[in-house]
Amino acid sequence: MSRAPKGGRRRLDASVPPEYDLPTREPRLESPRAARFVMVLVFVAWLAGTAGSATSIIALDTPGWIERPAAALLMVVFAVGLTHRGGGHMRLWLPMTAVLGVAAVVVETNLLLASAAAVTAVLASVWAVLVTRPVPTVAGALREYALALLVALSGTLAVAAWNAPVNYQRFNLIVLTLSLGLAITLVWNLGAGLHGLGRQNLGILLGVAALVMLVIAYSSFVRTHGSQSLVQAFSDLVMWTRQTFHGVPRPIEVLIGFPALIVGVALRSKRREGWWILVFAVIGTAVLTTSLVSPGAYPKYIGLSTLYSAVLGLAVGLVLRRQVLKEPSSRAARAIAPVVRVEPPRFAALK
Repeated sequence: MSRAPKGGRRRLDASVPPEYDLPTREPRLESPRAARFVMVLVFVAWLAGTAGSATSIIALDTPGWIERPAAALLMVVFAVGLTHRGGGHMRLWLPMTAVLGVAAVVVETNLLLASAAAVTAVLASVWAVLVTRPVPTVAGALREYALALLVALSGTLAVAAWNAPVNYQRFNLIVLTLSLGLAITLVWNLGAGLHGLGRQNLGILLGVAALVMLVIAYSSFVRTHGSQSLVQAFSDLVMWTRQTFHGVPRPIEVLIGFPALIVGVALRSKRREGWWILVFAVIGTAVLTTSLVSPGAYPKYIGLSTLYSAVLGLAVGLVLRRQVLKEPSSRAARAIAPVVRVEPPRFAALK
């Protein structure tokens, strides 16, 4: 609805309370008490799984056999959280994930361990993004940013606890591909499909996609076809950074994944097409969850690299957020600001 004040200028009417713009499924549990009990149970399982998985990289006087069961518990928690948040069928995905976890713990073959580690990384990286909420303020964006990284880090510990014998480059590529495919599948309905993108958002989406391709292609080209002096210069820079700061920021997280997380939750507070920006945030969380899959990885080095990437990515994201949320014209600035878009609670289904 709109009204025309004196002078005939039409302004936006913010008197109508906002409603969620997607149909959602009925609650799985009719009793609020039962729903709260299950939520607390899943949270406790997440804490227990994270603590047990952390013993794989922290020297504690604990039995070594608890690492993989803890990782399996976390994998089930990620499956429950992602399936519920995405409105999937719990009776289908939960048993499949549980069977894979039990089989990997009991049989311990290379194929099962690698499969369990990959599934854990994919579920954690996607759920870390979907568990966020739309926020219009900087403080809210910082909160959602920290929560997503916390969930992704628990996935990192679970992948390390599996101690799967895998090739890092191949494993990382598989997890990244599966995570992006799953994220696009879930976001297609949440973001109103590609046809729901406006010209500005489509330009942002294509720009980020082009940047992803450019970073990946350039890094691959430098490693395989770069001159010896250029490769040596990069190697020297990485070595100097590692020796000086004991960690090296990861460019794909700093320039793409983590900034997309900040911009996505902010844009989502106005239009649901902001979900498409969050697809690229999955790149950052997926790289994070696979960072400790190699048994030879140094936890201190990976931890400091992640910290530097998170700080730099946050700075880039805040700058981009300010540009993306800027009013496109003076006419739009004169209009009454639209009501902030709402979504279901954090632990409710999005569709």
